[in-house]
Amino acid sequence: MEHVHLKIINHLPEMKIVLFLPALLLTASVYAQTDTATKAPVATVKENFSDDWADLRHYEAENKVLPAPESNEKRVVFLGSSIFEFWKTRLPEYFAAHKNYINRGIGGQIAPQLLLRFQQDVIALKPKAVIILAGSNDIASSTGHVTNERILDNVKSMVELCRIHKITPILCAYVPINVYQWRKDLQPAEMIISLNKAIAAYAAQNKLILLDYYSPLVDDKKGTRGELTIDGVHPNPAGYKIMAKVTDEAIAKALK
Repeated sequence: MEHVHLKIINHLPEMKIVLFLPALLLTASVYAQTDTATKAPVATVKENFSDDWADLRHYEAENKVLPAPESNEKRVVFLGSSIFEFWKTRLPEYFAAHKNYINRGIGGQIAPQLLLRFQQDVIALKPKAVIILAGSNDIASSTGHVTNERILDNVKSMVELCRIHKITPILCAYVPINVYQWRKDLQPAEMIISLNKAIAAYAAQNKLILLDYYSPLVDDKKGTRGELTIDGVHPNPAGYKIMAKVTDEAIAKALK
């Protein structure tokens, strides 16, 4: 009997360990769950781009991977707002067929934003020519501080940069608009006509090419013909096909 009793005594430490380990693991698990539950969630800090008013980041990545133009390439940059930006998706075959045409339109932009982007989105891409389409969003602004003179001042600055960098500027007469769906209080038809006259006069005075988007699209109410637009402001594919024709003609003239 004494021998048996000694065996039980010898196994007691082992039994205590076996019983203690599960208890320890359970306690640790409960503590971990409680600790996780009491911790405040980590807040995600959203990067602040308020200092990038001209939205330079919009095409930054694309510009970095865009190869330099080949020696015989006649690259053309399209600089503007939504009229140009939407062209890429509403008539994509146009840019697919013209690999040397680089679209740098950003919806909603006004002329001073185009000017701020000029160094990155035009000059750095080393084009032979640039098409500058500016003014509509300036006119549609709700602030009321925009004038033709201010729009034209920004266009003039872009033209001066072109001269320095040996880029041929192509100025545009804007598409006809008689109502902005988001600014129905405005009557923009005459404003667009007035701006186009100012741009045309500046182009003629300085012997610059004028690309007329107004005349082939206009209806009898001084807006874009209904069959060529989706909202009275932006062209549909049929409208872009007409714009493509006059664009190619202007580019051919600029690059000859």
